[in-house]
Amino acid sequence: QVQLLESGGGSVQAGGTLRLSCAASGLSDRRACMGWIRQVPGEDREGLAVIYVGGRSDVTPDYADSVKGRFTLSRDITKNTIFLHMDSLKPEDTAVYYCAAELFPGRLCSSFLGQPDFDYFGQGTQVTVSL
Repeated sequence: QVQLLESGGGSVQAGGTLRLSCAASGLSDRRACMGWIRQVPGEDREGLAVIYVGGRSDVTPDYADSVKGRFTLSRDITKNTIFLHMDSLKPEDTAVYYCAAELFPGRLCSSFLGQPDFDYFGQGTQVTVSL
């Protein structure tokens, strides 16, 4: 059973910085895509950043255009943890942020940015950016 436990989030003023963490259990060394999505109530989920895990360590993340250059996904392989470092936050970044994972993906991890139908999600953490 895959479990994703998020931490971080909170409230910040526009231009500020936040970091989210996601500790995964149950993935072991299996192939998977891990990433971050967000959702505003009443709107569709938005894929933000994704990375392939469980294999090579030299892979690089993919990002949605809306966050490219401002958000950075990193990982601690030894702890099965991924992070989302968010810079230059804007009010439109306000949403509930979820860690997500897909075991044995049948398609490229980057495709989950446009179609974030991962198998597993964390509990979500609120990020609020004010002017």
